[in-house]
Amino acid sequence: MKKLLSNEMDGEMNTIIGKDTVITGTIDVKGGLRVDGTAKGKVICDEAITIGPTGVVESEIEASTIIIAGRLVGNINAADKVELQAKCEVEGDIHTKSLVIEQGAIFCGACNMKDNAPDLGFLARERREAVPSMGSEDDDNR
Repeated sequence: MKKLLSNEMDGEMNTIIGKDTVITGTIDVKGGLRVDGTAKGKVICDEAITIGPTGVVESEIEASTIIIAGRLVGNINAADKVELQAKCEVEGDIHTKSLVIEQGAIFCGACNMKDNAPDLGFLARERREAVPSMGSEDDDNR
């Protein structure tokens, strides 16, 4: 019996890109999308995107929930959640509210879980307030 991925239990899968199918260009889907083949370009979905174990996506992807069991090269923008399953490979940046990474998943990129860029404190701002010099003005007049 086939193991169901999380979003297959929750909602309806409207569009499936089959194992031997290659699609190039912008894919805009209403409802759920499952990729078992190859997609190149940009993928936009108003519900969940599932990249199956045989799926390869080389594009920017946007959806409410994104579940990856295959391979993705590109940035991810998920309104709610990203799940990286055990044997997946992801090369790109992730922007989401919630991130789940299973043991064995490979992720190479950055993750932002806030609306703004983080202020890490130790990184210099473009122009911080001038730091006073070590000596005083009287030292210069001597």
